[in-house]
Amino acid sequence: MTLTKADLVQQVYKSHGSLTKAQATDSVEAFLRISKTSLINGTDLLLSGFGKFNVKDKKSRRGRNPQTGDELTLDARRVVTFKPSGILRDKINEA
Repeated sequence: MTLTKADLVQQVYKSHGSLTKAQATDSVEAFLRISKTSLINGTDLLLSGFGKFNVKDKKSRRGRNPQTGDELTLDARRVVTFKPSGILRDKINEA
């Protein structure tokens, strides 16, 4: 199952009876905007009880096209990694 942004808005709307659907949408959009800005700026994003998102710099490296076998150089890049909290990891392993 995939959790979409619309599903997330619906869950926020259902769990907070005092919010309108527009306010729930604005809340989710604001959270995602803050999260994206934080990661773009290279700042870690720590959500207690959930996990930590951080940006890592990868160096350029040699690679190979698996279809043709041609060697190529993969450019240096930044990637987002996620490390789940111990609480989340335990709950996932209980299921």
